[in-house]
Amino acid sequence: MNKATLILGASENPERYSYLATEKLKKYGHTVYPVGVRAGKIKDSDILLNKPMIENVDTLSLYVGPKNQAEWYDYILQIKPKRLIFNPGTENAELQRLAQNAGIDCVEACTLVMLSVGTY
Repeated sequence: MNKATLILGASENPERYSYLATEKLKKYGHTVYPVGVRAGKIKDSDILLNKPMIENVDTLSLYVGPKNQAEWYDYILQIKPKRLIFNPGTENAELQRLAQNAGIDCVEACTLVMLSVGTY
């Protein structure tokens, strides 16, 4: 089943997990919206800038560290994904509380592992 996924913290560096997740999600048939702060491409996908409003996002996969997340809180809550994945190193109790209060399911997990083991 296609789960539209927003990758927050997308990078065109092929060694970054956000890059790998973007590619693996596409390989598994999911629609992917890579959002970042620097222009670039992840193969044939442009990295989207300026907090684009995307509708019907099933999952937001977070790759922004806690110290840089506050500027994204309103954006995440406005996107209102069904699920927010806190990838390793992005865990943040304040954002988790805000998201849960907005009805967003929060998961502390690795998107790449979830895809590999079939729990995505």
